[in-house]
Amino acid sequence: MVEFPAVAGIAVVALGLVLTPGPNMFYLVSRSLTQGRRAGLVSLLGVAVGFLVYAAAATAGIATVFALVPALYTALQIAGAAYLLWLAWQAVRPGGVSVFAPAPTPAYGPGKLFAMGLVTNLLNPKIAVLYVSLLPQFIDPTRGGVALQSLTLSVVQILVALSVNALIVVTAGSVAGMLARRPGWLRVQRYFMGAVLAGLAVRLLTDRARPA
Repeated sequence: MVEFPAVAGIAVVALGLVLTPGPNMFYLVSRSLTQGRRAGLVSLLGVAVGFLVYAAAATAGIATVFALVPALYTALQIAGAAYLLWLAWQAVRPGGVSVFAPAPTPAYGPGKLFAMGLVTNLLNPKIAVLYVSLLPQFIDPTRGGVALQSLTLSVVQILVALSVNALIVVTAGSVAGMLARRPGWLRVQRYFMGAVLAGLAVRLLTDRARPA
């Protein structure tokens, strides 16, 4: 059984990551702005399947590999923290490109939109870091049912990510217009995202837990 603090913790981590610019957000926003909400939602279905693939791998015991090879897990922690810090810098650096001002892209049919959403998520380093380095830290092997804990936490992460991404898809046009009129809000958004990412990186570097 998963404790509430673990559920709340992974929900906060998932929220922080989904609100920070990354491959998924850039892809979904670009599709929503260039082809409309329907294209964005079809793309989101592909992203959802990608999450399910990661959840299945986590439930199958991918963390066990890293428990058996602690040095590999430590290396992934460091690499994950470095990647998060790089994303934090990208969020706050001068001259950064806004996720809500994507370059024009050609229109695609539903099949290609779905496939691109799936591939984008599967190749998203931020999601790999989440499932390999962050999610295992919320699993308590002393409570038993490690696979069930992993599945439960994965479901929480997926629900948070899909809810926020769906909201981003349906409001992308309005948000883009608002940020264009109020550039000050864009700076606030960037610095908030940078702070969240930096905090997650520090957590990775200072946490001494090992995957279950």
